[in-house]
Amino acid sequence: MTTVTRFAPSPTGRLHVGNIRSALHNWLWAKKTGGRFLLRIDDTDAARSEERFVDSIRADLGWLELTPDGEVRQSERFALYERRFAELVAAGRIYPAYETAQELDLKRKVQLGRGLPPVYDRAALGLTDAARAAFAADGVKPHWRFKLDHDRPIAWDDRVRGVQRFDPATMSDPVIRRADGSWLYMLPSAIDDVDMGITDVVRGEDHVSNTALQLQMFAAMDAAAPAFAHAALLTGSEGKLSKRLGSLGVDHFREAGIEPVAVRAFLARIGTSDPVEPILDTDILTGSFDFARFGRAPARFDDAELTQLNARIVHQLPYDVVAARLPVGMRAAEWDAVRPNLSTLSDAADWWRVIEGPIDAPDAGEDRAYLDAAADIVVTIDWAGDPWHALTAALKDATGRKGKPLFLPLRRALTGLDHGPDMAALLPLIGRDRAVERLRRT
Repeated sequence: MTTVTRFAPSPTGRLHVGNIRSALHNWLWAKKTGGRFLLRIDDTDAARSEERFVDSIRADLGWLELTPDGEVRQSERFALYERRFAELVAAGRIYPAYETAQELDLKRKVQLGRGLPPVYDRAALGLTDAARAAFAADGVKPHWRFKLDHDRPIAWDDRVRGVQRFDPATMSDPVIRRADGSWLYMLPSAIDDVDMGITDVVRGEDHVSNTALQLQMFAAMDAAAPAFAHAALLTGSEGKLSKRLGSLGVDHFREAGIEPVAVRAFLARIGTSDPVEPILDTDILTGSFDFARFGRAPARFDDAELTQLNARIVHQLPYDVVAARLPVGMRAAEWDAVRPNLSTLSDAADWWRVIEGPIDAPDAGEDRAYLDAAADIVVTIDWAGDPWHALTAALKDATGRKGKPLFLPLRRALTGLDHGPDMAALLPLIGRDRAVERLRRT
């Protein structure tokens, strides 16, 4: 059977890092197994769903290069939901309930006060036809609950968490439709998973109890359930669940200069037994993706670790991949010279200014004569070979300097900095004329 996964965000806000990780896991599993990765826009909540968020979801997935193999929208599938709803009502698996939110809250408080779990008491199942007719006559519309089968234990072998067991008698019959006719998440999601042929659902561990309920919905529809994998949730670097993670998204990564490939490499490995590595090759990343390597402990998201990984990624990026994003005029030679010193791709512009100039060189001070001598030598050496080593060798012979006193004044005069790329690679790019001008001007 072809693997089919899905990412199902609600367009009520921007994707955050937890959403992105879930999308990535589904994408990786589909790619590893030669399957399909689908995007489902869960926009049944018309009051909160916005088209701008639909657009942003697509744009964010595009930036991350997690391209779906197809897309559906729940708002276009209401006829399907109505049909399945009617079938389940007729089969006695969905029933109307009339309690108000205040009445339900009071029931829960009474149960808790008696030391009992706050499970719905199924009072609505005891209503007579006359009682339901009276509600209708008073204009009271019901909400609808899915009736759990208490005689059917719930169990599945989760790909991350192992064997999971739930006793349906300890769970409330879930509300699947509001009194105004609008849908809640549970049933439409299960209906879609069946209709879309979803074979694997990969999501966060906060959905484990939802899975238990939905397994009975699949059974009620006489449909095979997908395989499930529930990954541990993300925590912040401080080791606690962080509200900040709910605000981190693609905009944050882009503004910080983080490459999409770095985001993928990082989120694919945190929370697993595999090391976080600067993996550029998608085939390597997908090939190593394995639910058996996922841990049960919360996955630690550390901005500093991502930043370090991003730098290691940038150091590997070939020129043809980044050429369109580099300063105008920067060629492969300049890129190869400066990329070992970059943290983000945008840093290349700083080094391009060092190469092209003008630069703010420090005062020469007591090195004035030394730099004048260097300028005299620069015009005599062979620039077709290795001008940096030719220059420093001649200066060492002429002045007796070595080590830092030999190299550092030259670097400062030629680049305006105490650190940077290998001068053997940088000096040919600066060129003879600029080198002489900088050595004389310092």
